[in-house]
Amino acid sequence: MLKKQDIDTINKWAQTIISAVEKVFFGKREVIEKILVSLLCGGHVLIEDVPGVGKTILARALAICLGGEFRRIQCTPDLLPADITGISVYNPKEATFHFHPGPILSNIVLVDEINRATPRTQSALLEAMAENQITVEGKPLALPSPFFVMATENPIEFEGTFPLPEAQKDRFFLTVKIGYPPRDAESLILETQRRTTHPISDLKPVSNLDAVTAIQQLVVHVQVEKSLKDYILDIVEASRKHPLFQLGISPRGTLALYKGAQALAALRGRDFVTPEDIKELALPIFSKRIIIKAEHLIKGMTEETAITRLLDTIELPILKDAVR
Repeated sequence: MLKKQDIDTINKWAQTIISAVEKVFFGKREVIEKILVSLLCGGHVLIEDVPGVGKTILARALAICLGGEFRRIQCTPDLLPADITGISVYNPKEATFHFHPGPILSNIVLVDEINRATPRTQSALLEAMAENQITVEGKPLALPSPFFVMATENPIEFEGTFPLPEAQKDRFFLTVKIGYPPRDAESLILETQRRTTHPISDLKPVSNLDAVTAIQQLVVHVQVEKSLKDYILDIVEASRKHPLFQLGISPRGTLALYKGAQALAALRGRDFVTPEDIKELALPIFSKRIIIKAEHLIKGMTEETAITRLLDTIELPILKDAVR
């Protein structure tokens, strides 16, 4: 059971990060919040949307505000695994090889346009995301802690791209779609960017890695009532039998929803999970973990609609023990 001061600490930390990011990324607080949920659960995020809505700015702003070492990987078809993991270079004066670490050996890594990298290069990312380590010249090398990947993807342009394999999609804790900003937020963008440099250059770290690690260890103690555990299991089991789906939710997805609900509750200042927390996170966590049957896809069925229909078949539980 968490103490009130622990919950207050988590909530204050989250509001500080969100407020700082909102100085350059307007009108999408819920998106920032969900990325923080993934971070606190030790997961990784796929930011999927059309060009120009601020995917890269959001990732850069979060990295700056969180502190720690930040690196960016711009994916292209000619990017090699060694460009990500690093390479040993021979020094003729010393007659030895010296390892030059790649950008993956950082705390926060932005992988821009991940679907432009070849499957061979994506495999290097897959090992890092799945096992928190990379293999260089046959030797395992541990990644720093915490390690957080934010990848971006353009879902409407397919020329020169390589679709992410299902195994890699499942390694992302959740997927967020930014969408177009509200009118008032877009008006604010016009006002704040009438300058030669981007406002992101003014951002400073408002957290540090020790704070992130400490909060990661706290959120696992958020209370989850048995009826809510059963609710999660009901959703997952139904997905594996539902006529819309060719592939249902994996056990990794089950665990992600459980942990994510704990983190979301803590970020919002509660020491207990509600059914609404679970329902809110089901779409971003499950959207890349299900496969819709072909006959429904050709009729225009989307992941969002399919998951919404799935959730509608499961009755929301009523909390008994937790105090609202």
